[in-house]
Amino acid sequence: MKHVDIKKVFSNVDEYVSKPITVCGWVRTSRESKNVMFVEVNDGTCLQNLQVVVDRAKFNGVSSTTFTIGSGIKVEGNLVKSDKNICELILENFEILGACPGDYPLQKKRHSLDFLRTMPHLRVRTNTFINVQRVRSALAYASHLYLQGNGYVYVHTPLITGNDCEGAGEVFRVTTKAWDAKAKSEQEFFESDFFGQKAYLTVSGQLEAEVAAMALGKVYTFGPVFRAENSNTSRHVSEFWQVEPEVAFAELPDIIEIVEEYIKYIVNYVLVNCKAEIEFFDKYYENGLIEKLNLVVSSKFEILDYTDAIKILQNAKDVQFAFPPEWGGELQSEHERYITEKVFKKPVFVINYPKDAKAFYMKQNPDGKTVAATDLLVPGIGEIVGCSERETDYDKLASAMKSRGMSLDAYTQYMDLRKFGSVPHSGFGIGFDRMVMYMTGMTNIRDVLLYPRAPKELK
Repeated sequence: MKHVDIKKVFSNVDEYVSKPITVCGWVRTSRESKNVMFVEVNDGTCLQNLQVVVDRAKFNGVSSTTFTIGSGIKVEGNLVKSDKNICELILENFEILGACPGDYPLQKKRHSLDFLRTMPHLRVRTNTFINVQRVRSALAYASHLYLQGNGYVYVHTPLITGNDCEGAGEVFRVTTKAWDAKAKSEQEFFESDFFGQKAYLTVSGQLEAEVAAMALGKVYTFGPVFRAENSNTSRHVSEFWQVEPEVAFAELPDIIEIVEEYIKYIVNYVLVNCKAEIEFFDKYYENGLIEKLNLVVSSKFEILDYTDAIKILQNAKDVQFAFPPEWGGELQSEHERYITEKVFKKPVFVINYPKDAKAFYMKQNPDGKTVAATDLLVPGIGEIVGCSERETDYDKLASAMKSRGMSLDAYTQYMDLRKFGSVPHSGFGIGFDRMVMYMTGMTNIRDVLLYPRAPKELK
């Protein structure tokens, strides 16, 4: 049906004022007096509601039960300017497109996030989740703009794979068969399955992206990945999204430079293009959010060696860590936040992690103890980007895989890249959902996904 988006109305008031227009949307609020009724309508195109003024003498019998909260409506009328609301629509005609009964659960203006998580199909109608999705969309678009504008080729890596990429084994199995206890062996069972072998949902598109980078130079993949980790924290879900660029002829310092440029680009894009949404989150969810994001854009990111990071943490006298920092272990969230929030007060690249704490494919440093890897840590959330130069030495890669009990036969194609024209190359993966958290001040990853998937959670 022909209608004008509310965002377009507010952006071009002078164009539409004193003219008849048609607007569609959902009723957010309605209030009535003796002679006039005011109905606020929102169509999802912007945060601002359009107020519709109803002359009750002209529309005899119209009341708050006509325009119930949540109802879908079409309104026609003349637009007039308003000192309070910028503009209003003087109603001439209306149609109820979809009535909403009195048991509609979103009657109040504000609900707790815990309550809204029980109804993912409805919570997206609230201002919070409308704004989350707008910011998420802008971040995705900005990612494509940056990467496409810098010569990266967008490749679609498979969601079904025969390996687990990280070698950690936390994968979802893909099968068309129920377990057959009569099978003589696991191998025999899977030989009769759909793919004739074990198959999994991918935890990363990196390995396939490396294949593409060896032909195309600079590539990226952007899509959902899956991890069967039984973790019920505010930072983990079972299905999440990653942006994973892979760059040929790039060593660790090169990819660090790329990551910093990319992060600053997408943050700045959202600050410019989602001003109202970011102001909303600054007001209601994280006071100081705008200042934090502007700091990311304007500051030079710190580069800190892992060994130095451990020394800083061990010498910290103003905090008692739940997990005492020790060389050789992963940095915990509390460690990451201390480094970024208390010590440097800006994003920090921690480089040269112990090789046993990182994935098998990362390039081994000459010291034999560390790898050319980095995590980008940001204030308020901790790790947001994982990054490394990839190991190009066939023997070193094979040794790292064997030490982890991995089957070289399952990675034959990946190993072949080290035999046929291997070159230095690097890449990174950004947890896109965590980036949305960082941009919005939302503290639970479940609140930045339309339908979060987590242990015992499949709504």
